[in-house]
Amino acid sequence: MATSAVTNGDSKPAPKFDPTFTQNVINATGPKASPRIRQVIGSAIQHLHDWARENELTVDEWMAGVELINEAGRMSDDRRNEGQLVCDVLGLESLVDEITYKLATDASDAPTASAILGPFWRKDAPERAMGDTIVSGIENGDNTWMHGQVTDYLTGKPIEGAVLDIWHTAPNGLYEQQDPDQPDMNLRGRFTTGKDGKYELYCLRPTSYPIPFDGPAGKILQLLDRHPYRPAHIHFIVTAPGYKPIVTQIFDRRDKYITDDAVFAVKESLIVDFEPLKGNPKADFELSYDFRLATYDEAKNNSLAGATEVTTAEG
Repeated sequence: MATSAVTNGDSKPAPKFDPTFTQNVINATGPKASPRIRQVIGSAIQHLHDWARENELTVDEWMAGVELINEAGRMSDDRRNEGQLVCDVLGLESLVDEITYKLATDASDAPTASAILGPFWRKDAPERAMGDTIVSGIENGDNTWMHGQVTDYLTGKPIEGAVLDIWHTAPNGLYEQQDPDQPDMNLRGRFTTGKDGKYELYCLRPTSYPIPFDGPAGKILQLLDRHPYRPAHIHFIVTAPGYKPIVTQIFDRRDKYITDDAVFAVKESLIVDFEPLKGNPKADFELSYDFRLATYDEAKNNSLAGATEVTTAEG
């Protein structure tokens, strides 16, 4: 039982929990830790300990959280990153993305806005010729001719050698690695621009879909009584020599979840319109979208030095 402490004649309850414990843990950081590690991990320890004390977290509750993290690790592989999906449903990846790009996206002449990578990216998507389709074995989708240009956001000059890595779900709402009936690497591709910076390809008009409910992320959504749906979107990673990579998504304006994304990733500048297309036997819709990249120097000058890099982490 806590005893009372006397200060200037006033009696007040002693702290319920050891008031020196958290600082002792933070102080255990050794002298060789970098200043950034010291700052970030020290702050994380402080907030985690405060959260545990504030909610009087029990051992059983803590162990349930540990098991959720462990389960996410067991489920993650080169086709699905469940740990990232947990971060997505908690809004953490979208928040970090907002922090990283906030200053740049406030400007009218900013580079293309970023969005979360998501758990279903796969490295080494097939390289395709300009004008090819990424669709295979799907007859009931809304075929779309997508085209545009990749430019330097400051000069407006076209960027040669820009690589557009694209992926999206099938009309059944599944990425190919979730669906045994789809060919490997279906609805994925990498396209490289020529001197004019232009690109064109055939894809599908995407559909909204529920994120997987069979893992920790789904359990969190159910516990919070939240829906699992993402608005219709197409993923892109755009890279070019000398430029900061952009990880982004573009969203179909018509989708009913456009203002209620389960992972909070929608930005106004990334909302697009699919226009009906006539006279092209390969497509029913047309989508025009330009990507604007910042050089490393431009990115630094616009507070983008910490922008999201495309890592080798799979999923």
